[in-house]
Amino acid sequence: MRKILALLSVVLLSACATTPPPRGTGDLGLVIERASGHVTLVDTTRRAPYARIEGLGDLSHASAVYSRDGRYAYIFGRDGGLTKIDLLEARIVKRVIQSGNAIGGSISQDGRIVVAQNYTPGGIKAFDAETLELLSEVPAEYAPGKFSKVVGLADLSGNRFGYALFEGGEIWVSDFSDPRKPVTQRFPAGRQPYDGLVTPDGRYYMAGLFGEDGIALLDTWQPELGARKILENYGRGEEKLPVFKMPHLRGWAVAQGNAYLPAIGRHEVLVVSTQDWKEVRRIPVKGQPVFVMARPDGRQVWVNYAFPDNAWVEVIDTLSGKVVQTLQPGKAILHMEFTPRGEHVWLSARDDNTVAIYDTARFTRIGEFAAQAPSGIFFTSRAFRTGF
Repeated sequence: MRKILALLSVVLLSACATTPPPRGTGDLGLVIERASGHVTLVDTTRRAPYARIEGLGDLSHASAVYSRDGRYAYIFGRDGGLTKIDLLEARIVKRVIQSGNAIGGSISQDGRIVVAQNYTPGGIKAFDAETLELLSEVPAEYAPGKFSKVVGLADLSGNRFGYALFEGGEIWVSDFSDPRKPVTQRFPAGRQPYDGLVTPDGRYYMAGLFGEDGIALLDTWQPELGARKILENYGRGEEKLPVFKMPHLRGWAVAQGNAYLPAIGRHEVLVVSTQDWKEVRRIPVKGQPVFVMARPDGRQVWVNYAFPDNAWVEVIDTLSGKVVQTLQPGKAILHMEFTPRGEHVWLSARDDNTVAIYDTARFTRIGEFAAQAPSGIFFTSRAFRTGF
């Protein structure tokens, strides 16, 4: 009997040596390596990478969303590639080329549908999240024979998606309750909407306007009211400096009942009340903001900048409304991502080939690791947030 038990012990130890250790998904994520077609998988608790995956194509403007359980990431590449990654097994599950030129995507409220937004051909395509089977598509034909680039795709309640048509000047909302037969509503928005976002509660969809000043706002709980224009002084007409990089509206932060957004062509962050969508104040900052991101508890807002100030990051305290910390984490800070409860923030320093990690209470650098031209950082906590 002792010999049998000893043999079983050896077998069990051998199995443990070859089986990957069990791992939860709640503290995982990935970093886009924009120049090499790789992603680095990371563990936010250990503050370190644990795997690197190649073969994802053109990631020069890539984004990611997650399955409801956080196990699978869906990567949208600039070359039209849609790639499903298993974070636990650190491998590509499936990859499809679904268009000629794409720029982002989203996942439905129930996690069953992944939708890609496309420049070429203009429109959106819906895929089964399990198999990546094409379910349906909505061509962005805003006039007979005229197709628009799609921007600002965001998930809404009821398996709906809001998005904007750049050339079409409209906001569309497509209902995928029947994923093979989507129903679309159209709303005039203004000239050349260039990006969009949905508020954290999923109620308001907003599209920034490139061709005129202002923001188009749609109440998705009352879409019959149509889109209206807010912040009429927001945009190119107010610019006092050359615009080196148009800010992404996904960089808006909502905290303490206010929205914090990058001023276009100004060294300012605008503060807007979410009650009436009117400007409350402006906060002077070091450069032209690109991403203005709130810590999960809303106490801080972190800001990065366009060239030539893209080596800097500043922190705004939302109680005082003032900049309380200025940091220089590295060259070309492209993106920031907070850990799920906000105790740390990760920053991609593209030109240093480094991801830096900071303590958000003490503003100290607590870690870093190498990555090749890192850009977007996406943690699995996004699986539980509307619009992410």
